[in-house]
Amino acid sequence: MKLKGRAKRHKRVRKKVVGTVQRPRLSVFRSLRHTYVQLVDDENEKTILSVSTRSKGCSGKIKDGGNIIAAGAVGKMLGEMALNNKITDVVFDRGGYLYHGRIKALADAAREAGLKF
Repeated sequence: MKLKGRAKRHKRVRKKVVGTVQRPRLSVFRSLRHTYVQLVDDENEKTILSVSTRSKGCSGKIKDGGNIIAAGAVGKMLGEMALNNKITDVVFDRGGYLYHGRIKALADAAREAGLKF
């Protein structure tokens, strides 16, 4: 039931949230062990960049990928990479997850790094 509820929420959010070249969609997925984030241009159906707790820059610094500290590190790394690619504005797609815990930590860290959403 939990997965069905998340899928329904995600579908409802995705009706409204669309990424463009100027404002890509910041898409979040979390598993029990890792957190994955990507910037997506939905018009051209392309992933601009992606970061996860399994990425080379992140995996060495983080002991456990499935906690708030790891999510914050991923958000910070994504924000820095986005600014290097001259992306400042994004739309946030929480993927049907509640805006709490890892999702909130990731969003806050990305905002601190310079992303606007």
